[in-house]
Amino acid sequence: MLQRHFSILLLAVSAILPATANADLLEEVIVTATRSDQAVSSIVSNISIIDDETLQKIRHTHLNEALQRVSGVWISRGNGQESLTAIRSPVLTGAGGCAAFLMVQDGIPLQASGFCNVNELFGAQSENAGRIEVIKGPGSALHGSNALHGVINVLTPGIDSTESSNGELEAGPHQYGRVKLSHSNNKWRIDVSGTSDGGYKDASGFDQQKLIFKASGRTGPFHAVTTISATNLNQETAGFVQGTAAYKVSGRKRENPNPEAYRDVKTLRGQISLQRETVGGHLSLTPYFRTIDMAFLQHFLPGHALEENGHTSFGIQSSWHSDAWTIGVDAEQTSGFLEESQASPTSGSAFLMATIPAGRHYDYEVDAITSALFAQYTVDISDDTQVVLGARFEVLAYDYENQMIAGPTRDDGSECGFGGCRFSRPEDRSDTFRNFSPKLGLTHMLASGLQVYIQLAQGFRAPQATELYRLQANQSVSNIDSEDLASLEVGVRGGDERFSFDISTFAMRKDNFIFRDTNRMNVDIGETDHRGIEITLSRHFSDNISANLHLSYARHQYANNPALVSSPVKGNDVDTAPRRFGSFNIHWTPSAALALEAEWIHMGDYFTDPQNTASYEGHDLVNVRVEYSPSKSWGIFMKIMNASDTDYAERADFGFGNDRYFIGEPRSVHVGITFRRSD
Repeated sequence: MLQRHFSILLLAVSAILPATANADLLEEVIVTATRSDQAVSSIVSNISIIDDETLQKIRHTHLNEALQRVSGVWISRGNGQESLTAIRSPVLTGAGGCAAFLMVQDGIPLQASGFCNVNELFGAQSENAGRIEVIKGPGSALHGSNALHGVINVLTPGIDSTESSNGELEAGPHQYGRVKLSHSNNKWRIDVSGTSDGGYKDASGFDQQKLIFKASGRTGPFHAVTTISATNLNQETAGFVQGTAAYKVSGRKRENPNPEAYRDVKTLRGQISLQRETVGGHLSLTPYFRTIDMAFLQHFLPGHALEENGHTSFGIQSSWHSDAWTIGVDAEQTSGFLEESQASPTSGSAFLMATIPAGRHYDYEVDAITSALFAQYTVDISDDTQVVLGARFEVLAYDYENQMIAGPTRDDGSECGFGGCRFSRPEDRSDTFRNFSPKLGLTHMLASGLQVYIQLAQGFRAPQATELYRLQANQSVSNIDSEDLASLEVGVRGGDERFSFDISTFAMRKDNFIFRDTNRMNVDIGETDHRGIEITLSRHFSDNISANLHLSYARHQYANNPALVSSPVKGNDVDTAPRRFGSFNIHWTPSAALALEAEWIHMGDYFTDPQNTASYEGHDLVNVRVEYSPSKSWGIFMKIMNASDTDYAERADFGFGNDRYFIGEPRSVHVGITFRRSD
């Protein structure tokens, strides 16, 4: 039934879209691909943009609501502000699953190379963002490790030429409240937001604060923009609800099996963007720092140990651009730590109680140095055809120091039963990973307003510190190497202010897929295939009616039989990899003061285990947004989320022999008021 509805919608919307368009949209300027202003028409891969106007319409309470507007991207919402990511991929979990995606803010990675976190997007300034740009598949030569399946760049607002102030108050169910304030003049800007949510689930909720400060001026021959960004999150976390189709049982929707769970995160980031014109080109230097501290209870594992981790980094991005060349050097130094301790004995079977004792499990420090050299060359081989050649060479070196007794023992050195403790601590060691990634792309104007783009690219991601040094099951050394992904993408795009389109197809093979095998050892013997088509269509029917369609159909399959489970899985769909998902929205402004939007979200069915024996049936949601602005100085708005009051799961999973769900909220209404002043 869901597939039929999805197909009917695609055919209906496609039928009303025009067959031709002009070239204006191809000149829209983006920055993510090359770190400099660049027209979409010069990009040899896909690029998706969520601009300030769209972000203002959505007013997302979680970033997944905004990224529904990008085909092929699913930010799977957990509890509170937690999330897992899928970009031309399954939803990836595990210690290094986050490393398949490069998450950046104003071009600087949110986390250091080698120190990713699956929830790192809650450290981005998405609530205060001025724009979000997304590249699906391997990034350009300017993107390093982690730009494997895709890049998300959260761009903070720029400094206005005139003085302005803005404010917004929002209220919603379960004691939800948010305030956003900003002020800008021609020299500096500040944006702050504060959110409090009592939580839909029992004993859940969060408080979150975010701040951005920007200042511009001149430093010698450079134009300089300094940005300071800070975030704080204190969250009471709700865990999976277990039981077949538990998300349909009204009495269980607020259930929280882990009322003791929590997550606290603090981040501080700073950068100075230095720009100047040089003879024959443009020089860009961006020194930066970041510091991150996190503590959370591992409620999803036996024993419910407390993990504390963090890292501090200093780095610089540098590049020089000319009409034909982009060359540069990146460097970063990071000092990180991880501690895991368990306050009480593990409950459950004799095996679990014996192998997961109370006390310290891990305590280590890691210093890491990343250095990279890249170059990209663009040549016009005809008036209509452009070729781009690029390559990046990157080295990531770790220096690991264990602060405890090495081996699979208790913290006092005594042995566990059943052959040893579950956790194993390596001896002090150093590891170095070298990666080379070439890119080849072509753009060709088929006609006015119609461009085809082709890219053959290789992405990589180095093993993360947790995959190398947080070992289990008597594994003394993690002999793993970098993951590689080869990608071929072919797309066609065009458009103007009335109609735009971007249709892309891709085929990717990932080797050395890192995972924890059935013996609980970190290995890199996995292979997966990824093939699909993504469609983005936008149409302005008139000056006050517009519609947008974002669709994805893809297959993500195991290409070999890795030791994930005891049975063969080659040819099976990777778990949590829906073949179909997408969204459709229609926006109507019957007057200058009133704006209305209806949005449909479609999630297809997907398997929740590698054997493809357990599954989730998918869902369809409807959201409605209304905004009324009687003057330029103030307005009111309302959002009705899940207006159809559908029973659904934000994410379904299968683990420890049970179906498990993060249950979606029923119909909810948010209302708010906005204030604006400008000189």
